[in-house]
Amino acid sequence: MSGDHAHPSPTTPTDPRDLRADCASCFALCCTVPAFSASSDFAIDKPAHQPCPNLGADFRCGIHSSLRRRGFAGCTVYDCFGAGQRVSQVTFGGRDWRSSPGTARRMFEVFPVMRDLHELLWYLTQALALPGTAPVRDALTEARAALEALTRESPEVLARTDVMARRTQVNPLLQRASELARANVPGPRRDRRGADLIGAKLKGADLRGANLRGAYLIGADLRGANLTMADLTGADTRGADLRGADLAGSIFLTQAQLDAAKGDAATGVPASLTRPAHW
Repeated sequence: MSGDHAHPSPTTPTDPRDLRADCASCFALCCTVPAFSASSDFAIDKPAHQPCPNLGADFRCGIHSSLRRRGFAGCTVYDCFGAGQRVSQVTFGGRDWRSSPGTARRMFEVFPVMRDLHELLWYLTQALALPGTAPVRDALTEARAALEALTRESPEVLARTDVMARRTQVNPLLQRASELARANVPGPRRDRRGADLIGAKLKGADLRGANLRGAYLIGADLRGANLTMADLTGADTRGADLRGADLAGSIFLTQAQLDAAKGDAATGVPASLTRPAHW
């Protein structure tokens, strides 16, 4: 990819296509803006705002097909929710930080802000599709419209945006939408919000309608578990064993959470997400 882009600009941030990463329309911002620390997720240290040494002149990863094997598993689970192409093609009008170096500092400041805004838009869009959320539908719609408008602002306005304040405004709405959607799930609904379930033995568990927001599910054995209508907002699923588990009807499950876990052909996956290639 070069400074000339044949790719269409994103339309509205809540078009489902625009809330999923389109790497071909991005200037490799996720490979440049964040800092990496050598660990089990990254094979090297990389300072913030410096391109990864594996990044090519065309803004493509030179080891994309072998990232996990080469020690860059962290790259395979990152999701910008479409913020990369939004910043590259809309906010900065297709000017890339290499051919227009004057844009680099501001672009790198704006990207993490846009990423967080797009993540909130993704959650709000998911909430609006949940059953039983009519009591908060107007509030959800207003919150989404306000965030959409913010994503169209100038780089200067975006760089000054207090994302935490936006999260504080939106999170109660998302929690209420989750409660309403899970209200009609039969049987007891476990509240394990923020629970330490690292390595937990949950094989075959009935977790229908459970609140697992922010739960630590690292390495948990969830084989064959039923997570229908379970709220997985922010749950840490790194290394969780989801083989045979039913997540097809879970709430607020992200692609990154699937990518970070282990699964198989029998794992139920929401239609809006993609079964990870490494399963």
